[in-house]
Amino acid sequence: MSSKTTPGTPPVKHNIPGQKLPSARGIRRACSKELYRTAKRLKLYVSPELMKQAEELYYGKVIGNLLWIGENRDNRKKLCDWWNADVSSELAALWSVELEPLQRAFQQAFGGYRL
Repeated sequence: MSSKTTPGTPPVKHNIPGQKLPSARGIRRACSKELYRTAKRLKLYVSPELMKQAEELYYGKVIGNLLWIGENRDNRKKLCDWWNADVSSELAALWSVELEPLQRAFQQAFGGYRL
């Protein structure tokens, strides 16, 4: 693929082969935002201590699966499915909430779609 584009075609910024993975800081900030939006959709107050524990849990899971997440960064549904399988049950126990409403809230906050 050449770096030149035809006139009238916007340059491709995404899906570039060899695109770098996000930085640790960027991942941490994204995890924090996603959890905040999830709690907001649940209409749930989460204490700062529990939110910090949740962020550490989620961040650790993301770092552990970073290559797979990087490969699937454009597939929000697949990422939500991963979150439901690997993160949601531990987070539901930490926040003392039911699993299904938590999963729906995350999917709405992260993926923007409804089941």
